[in-house]
Amino acid sequence: MDSIPSIKTILYTTHLGEVEHTRPVFRYAISLARHYNAEIIIVHVVEPLSKTATEVIKTYLSEEAVEKIQKDDMHQVLDELKKRLKKFCEEELASSKTDVSKVHELLIVAGDPSEEILKAAKKHEADIIVVGKSTGAVFGSTVMGSVARRVARLAGIPVFVVPNN
Repeated sequence: MDSIPSIKTILYTTHLGEVEHTRPVFRYAISLARHYNAEIIIVHVVEPLSKTATEVIKTYLSEEAVEKIQKDDMHQVLDELKKRLKKFCEEELASSKTDVSKVHELLIVAGDPSEEILKAAKKHEADIIVVGKSTGAVFGSTVMGSVARRVARLAGIPVFVVPNN
């Protein structure tokens, strides 16, 4: 007989875009963490420069300068994003009167968003993924964002998709 699944680790994904769209999603992660006495792992994925963008930059800069930007400057970007994410978490946790210890780890990684989210879920043995439903209009209808859709399709665990509009 199957037992009722427990939720001990929540992977919350953020794009750190417009805060008014990010807050509602994080608040659901906080709510789940409080309800299940679970920890939250936060992941933000930075997409690398596209091949087209890299080629355009190469027309203005040397190959070495482009490589430096992609390596050294990316570390600075990741560090700055981690500071922003930490501040965001502290503000949200304080406003919801939630103990900061609920957030176990902040991850800022570079790569394909859906792939990195799925890797983080597996590595941290997440029980559920909380992701915002970025939407766009196509022929007058709203559609779920490609990252949320792909994560929901490929994850081997439940994915909680939250409207963030």
